[in-house]
Amino acid sequence: MTAGRFYLTTPLYYVNAKPHLGHAYTTIVADCLSRARRQRGEEVFLLTGTDEHGEKIAQAASAAGLSPQAFVDQISGQFKALWNLLGVSYDHFIRTTDASHTRGVQEALKRLQAQGSLRKGTYSFWYCVPCETSWTAGDFADPAKKVCPACQRPAGEVTEEDFFLNLEAHRPWLRSHIEAHPEFIRPEQRRNEVLALLAKPLPELCLTRPKERVPWGIEVPFSASHVAYVWFDALMNYLTALDWPGGGKFQELWRQTGAIHLIGKDILRHHALYWPIILHALGEEPPRTILAHGWWLIQGEKISKSKGNIVDPQAVVETFGLDGFRYFLLREVPLGEDGVFSEGALRARLNADLANDLGNLVYRTLTMLEKHTGARVPRGGLDPSVKSEILACEKNLWAAVARMAPDQALKELWVLINQANTRIERSQPWTLARQARREELEGLLYSLAETLRAIALLLWPFLPATAESIWGQLGLTSPLAQERLPAALACPIASGNPIAKGKPLFPRLE
Repeated sequence: MTAGRFYLTTPLYYVNAKPHLGHAYTTIVADCLSRARRQRGEEVFLLTGTDEHGEKIAQAASAAGLSPQAFVDQISGQFKALWNLLGVSYDHFIRTTDASHTRGVQEALKRLQAQGSLRKGTYSFWYCVPCETSWTAGDFADPAKKVCPACQRPAGEVTEEDFFLNLEAHRPWLRSHIEAHPEFIRPEQRRNEVLALLAKPLPELCLTRPKERVPWGIEVPFSASHVAYVWFDALMNYLTALDWPGGGKFQELWRQTGAIHLIGKDILRHHALYWPIILHALGEEPPRTILAHGWWLIQGEKISKSKGNIVDPQAVVETFGLDGFRYFLLREVPLGEDGVFSEGALRARLNADLANDLGNLVYRTLTMLEKHTGARVPRGGLDPSVKSEILACEKNLWAAVARMAPDQALKELWVLINQANTRIERSQPWTLARQARREELEGLLYSLAETLRAIALLLWPFLPATAESIWGQLGLTSPLAQERLPAALACPIASGNPIAKGKPLFPRLE
């Protein structure tokens, strides 16, 4: 990947229903990683958007009494509104109904057809409408039941004439690529899953659907009776958003930089098997990394629209606050593993980490500055041991961000927070004040003020609103979003700077 440039994508979210917790999780993680890169002066392109074609969309639109276009306009707007609520700093929001995307998908199909990569034929398969995925009889755990391996609902048999891509011809290449690039599929267990799929011959991939059965889709340029398979359509967004095939962004961000796809593990097969082969057939390089995160579970079951056990992110934010919600998602579970969501777990995490640790540190430090130094940063220099703690935190936090481990990055930041809380208990500023040990007191409070400044800087990618609140309470007026690390840590807070203590950042939740 080109140094100083970062191309990160979320999946395209399917708009058959409004967004839920799973969508919010992927996008908040992507936002956090992107903010951290921008904070270091990197050129970042964060892509997100909505997947708006297919049989399932047409069914949902019909049930809502709307045309497919009116329906997808409505639901796509809900995703955009939620990303704004969650403070997501995306650079482009693509929709598969965009004219530029349609042109790119049709160009890809034309190229595959022109080079002889597509075969027209009739075949029978088992199709799961909710998952928009076709299966062969050998994919079912119980061949007699024909239950979708992904969602456990019945799959229906379909016979039709379509255009197919030969996956098997590319299987040796893909297997070699995965084995030669350990970072290509993460975490390792997902890499092993894909290698297991590649241990046996691959079936052909159907890239089209008859328009008679699926009228809502991108028309195939060489067959007016067909539309593009919704997954082919959706996957192409990672290129069409960059003006593929000839756009400058495509040259810079795909060919020179390399893409990082952040996805849920349930769509691993589409991204780590079908997508690289499609790209290989088109003569393009595969993405740099496909990182598949785990699921959020409620009472042991995956949160999903199809199961109806969704969690509304907006309702959670209204109850617990935006940064409380962001913190829980980023800190509670390592990226790649499953997590358990409950209000009890969220409440416990927020009380322990945000109210007790961070909120208490900020409030009592600013209270002591009000009481003992006239609400100004006192004279004094930064304690060398405190400076070492800050620099160590920054180094370790960045290393965690670089390996896309936001939970570990927050753990490193909380080491610094807890060191500051311990320093207060150990140094007992109230005793220093009572004994009139003014120089020691001011030195301690200066170091604490500078620690809060460092915390605000390091916290910003994760909890931007909280970081900006700390920044403002310290009386700092430069835009926090424009501060660049690590250089900003070398410019300590000025003595005499007026502070403006606000209310506690995170009152305890009963």
